[in-house]
Formats: sequence, C-alpha cells, structure tokens
Amino acid sequence: MSAVSATVAAESTRHSRTQAILNDAPLPLLLRLASPSALAFLVQSAVSVAELTFVGQLGTVSLAALALVFPLLMLVQMLANGAFGGAVGSAIARALGAGDVGRAEALVWHALAIGLTVSLLLFGAFVVVGEMLIAESGALPAVAGDALSYGMIVFAGGPILWSTAFASAVFRGSGDMAFPALLMVIGALIQIPVAGALVLGWFGLPSFGIDGAAYALLLTSLVNFTVLAGRLTFGSVAVRLRWRRYAFRRELFRDIMRVGLLASISPLVVVMTTVIVNQLVTEFGVDALAGYGIVTRLEFLLIPMVFGLGTSMTTVVGVNIGAGRLARAEHIGWVGGTAAAAITGVVGVLLAVAPELWIGRFTTDAATFAAGASYLGIVGPMFAFQGLGLSLYFASQGAGNVVWPVIATLLRFVVGVGGAVITVTWFDVGLEGVFVFLAVGMFVYGTVTALSVRLGAWRKR
Repeated sequence: MSAVSATVAAESTRHSRTQAILNDAPLPLLLRLASPSALAFLVQSAVSVAELTFVGQLGTVSLAALALVFPLLMLVQMLANGAFGGAVGSAIARALGAGDVGRAEALVWHALAIGLTVSLLLFGAFVVVGEMLIAESGALPAVAGDALSYGMIVFAGGPILWSTAFASAVFRGSGDMAFPALLMVIGALIQIPVAGALVLGWFGLPSFGIDGAAYALLLTSLVNFTVLAGRLTFGSVAVRLRWRRYAFRRELFRDIMRVGLLASISPLVVVMTTVIVNQLVTEFGVDALAGYGIVTRLEFLLIPMVFGLGTSMTTVVGVNIGAGRLARAEHIGWVGGTAAAAITGVVGVLLAVAPELWIGRFTTDAATFAAGASYLGIVGPMFAFQGLGLSLYFASQGAGNVVWPVIATLLRFVVGVGGAVITVTWFDVGLEGVFVFLAVGMFVYGTVTALSVRLGAWRKR
C-alpha cells in the first residue's frame, strides 16, 4: 500500500469511527466498543488467578507477601492504564472530536515522554521509601523480604509498563478498542505459562518464587509495546507516531497532565487504603492477612471488569465533548454507569452468598477462608457502588473534569479507612468491624460520584 493510499484509508477509518461515536445509540455503541476490551480483561484476569494459584503452592508466607505488595503493582497499573492512560485517551478523543488530527498525533509524543518521566520518578521513590513502607506493615521478616524484592522488580520495569499502557491508550482514544484488546489476550496466553515456569521452576528453569511473576509481567509487556509501537509507526491507523509531530508544546503537556495528575489521586488513595487496611488486618494474624489478600485481589479485579466499559466511556464521552455535544455525553455516562453497576453488583452478591466460588480456589486453610468469607459477606453487596463510581470516573476523564470522582475517593478513604482505624484502635469489635466501614466507604464513593454527574459537574470543565 502506498503512503497516499494508507493516509486515505486511515482518514476514512477515523471519520467513520468518529461519526459512529457521535450518532449511534448509546448502549449498543458502548457494548460494541467495550466488548473487545471486556473480553481481553476477562482473559487478563485469568493471569491474576493463575499467579495466585502458583504462589499459593509456595505456602502461606508467599501468599501473604503477595498480598502485601500487590497494592503497589495495582498502583502502577491503575496510574498507567487508568489515571494517566485515561487522560491520554481523553485528550486524543477530544482532539479527534474537534477534527484536529495533527494535535492528536502530537499528543502521542507528549504521552510517551510523560510515561517515561513518571515511571522513573516512581522507581526512585520506591528505592528510597519502599523498604520502610513494607517494614511499617509489621509483617514477618520473611514476608517483608519477598514483598520488597517483588516490588523492586516491578518498579524498575516501570518504563516498559507505562509505555505499553500509553500506546494502548492512543488506540483506544482513537476508537480502536480491538487491537490493544487482541494484544492483551495474546499477552495473557504468554504470561500465564511463563509465570508458572518462573514462579515454580517448570521446564528445568530455576524457581524465582513470587519474583517470577514480576519477571513474566515485564517480559509480556515488552513484547506488547514492541508490537503497539510498530503499528503506530508503520500501520494504517487513525493516529500515527510521526517524527514530524515530534515537537513538545507546553499546552499539550498541560492537556494530559491537568486530567492525569488529578485523576491519579484516586488510585493513590485506593492503594493507600489497601496498605493501611493490610496493616490493620495483620494484627489479626497471618491467616487473616492471607485471606484478606485473596479477596483484595478480587476487588482489584473489579477494576479490569469495569475498565473495558470505562475506557469506552472515556473515548465516547471525550469525542462528544470535543464536538460540543454535552447532553449526549451525559446520557452516555448514565447508560454506562448503570451497566457497570449491574455487572459488579451481580458478582458481589453472588460471592457474598457463595464465597467458596472464589476463596476455595486458592486455600483450604479454615482461618484464611473465614477471613475472606467475612469480607465478601459484608462488602460484596456494595460492589455495585464500586462499579458505578469507577465507570463514571472514566467517563469524567473523557469530559476533562475528574474533580468530583477524586473528592468521592477521598470521602471513601475518610469514612472507610478512618472508621476502620477507629474500630481497631478504640473498640474491640474484631475483623468484621473493619469490613463494615470499608463497605460504607464504597457506598459513599459510588453515590457521591453519581450525584456529581447528575448535578452538572461535566458542564464546569
């Protein structure tokens, strides 16, 4: 295909996608765009399940170490894919909605520069304070040592993870959900056996313990980024990585950062919540920490479940905002939010009633099972509010205004974690008291975020 033919094909694809986003019925549109990502994240969730199964074979100490450090991995992924990745997709979607392709292509370079800078800053921060943070958890030395080693590998490989996330966001921001989703599926099929081999020492390889899961993650991400970057550079795509767009402008950095920085508060608070609650749960013993770690991983899997729908909402809302169609953008937000609440709500209620469907996959220890089942019975029915709030968080990124979702996250922290700390410090009500406040905090998060959209937060960009 000649350069001219490739350009014409890309412009035709871009125009047809933009027109569909501006005119198609909201629910079928969202489902069509979300389906590839939702399927990909469903397959990707199998990676977390497989890793937990592999690490579970190493014993309770390894499970507890993974529970201790898992929030840090999720912090990297939520910042890269959700907060800043959503900001990248939003900026590109709004540029395309306004018909400015040159701006969209220039934003790609700015996104990659931001990803490299932020990932290196996070690595430096972990080197300085990572050991202290893990030690402050009060975990056993063996648990803390494994957790620190895992975290060092993940943060050192941050540039790979962030570049992959931002390259995927470029495709999603331009309305192409299928290609990054396909790569996620292929990556998951690669990562699962590689993780098993490196964690447990299959095929004659040395066993790296939980570090093997981190190595498998970085290897898979490197392969995915190579393919994504190649297609952005040489493929017939709506937004390309062109050298002639390589000219940094402060205004384009600001377009991404004004959404990304504010949005990053939410995952920071979410992970801080898990870290603090980990410390509280540690006081009830290693079995309680292991059980809480199993169900915490489930809660974090709700994020990928909503992510497919949420990233579609970011793109669709962003394009409509860029085109000046605010009422349609708000309607799409409500449609997507309701769908996300239904999906996560069904999962939460099902596992509250039958916790063995999840916990029984990873442990047969009675005390560990009891701690996890208690959490699901109390917090599970509130998962619907997690889905509602999270989906509207992504939609608010598309609208270019995430102030209220961030406020809702802070309120969730104050109510949930603050109440849990008071419960453990001043009252003797056991582990169940901690879980009750976490459930109330989740309810506050979803309710406040929904009310903000209802009262016109997107009209004050």
